[in-house]
Amino acid sequence: MRYSGAFVVIAGLFITVLITSNIIVIKPIRLPFESPGVFELNVTAAILIFPVSYIIGDILTEVYGFRRARIIIWLGFASNLFLVLMLWLAGLLPGASEWTSEDQTAYVRILGQLPGILVASFIAYLVGEFANATVLSLLKFHMRGRFLFVRTIGSTMVGQGLDSFLFIYIAFGFFNDWSGPALLGAALTQWVVKTVYETLATPLTYAVVTALKRKEQVDVTDIPSSLNPLGIFA
Repeated sequence: MRYSGAFVVIAGLFITVLITSNIIVIKPIRLPFESPGVFELNVTAAILIFPVSYIIGDILTEVYGFRRARIIIWLGFASNLFLVLMLWLAGLLPGASEWTSEDQTAYVRILGQLPGILVASFIAYLVGEFANATVLSLLKFHMRGRFLFVRTIGSTMVGQGLDSFLFIYIAFGFFNDWSGPALLGAALTQWVVKTVYETLATPLTYAVVTALKRKEQVDVTDIPSSLNPLGIFA
């Protein structure tokens, strides 16, 4: 199987966005329309860039098909796992003389993510990304390649919804003691913001998809029976 330069660039962008998101996710942020102490929403800095991974996933699936998108999704998972292992290992190594206990505490707090967060993020990522790619592929097959905006927004609503709810409920419900309303509010906020993000980016998605199909001379439509997330080498 040969890969074009454009495909490699898009794959690289996908993994870069994914890894960047998982580093900056540690910082909670206040949205412009929030009022501290009156109206607040639970979001992290990853909201700035993580939805881009779904936009890139849509482009990969729409142009190159589910099988190639599947390779990149698993590659992104492996890359993120490698990052986590290296950050953990670096945290265990003894620091130099100028590396103080305060430095070590800061390192662990920022880069040494808690097991619950990691488990939640890995599960939510795989389920969300594969749901996104599967729904888009199914819609493309049944709509015979028409109505791209319906496919991208529809698949995002499913994928981002699963991602948001799984992450919040596993990380902060199962591994922490957030209340039911807090969990629901955080998950809904993440879902809505991410969906609006991709909806606003629809014109850009259209432009990139159109340009790639013209340049690559490829437009893959997968049959439903071929949508197997585990068939990495199929």
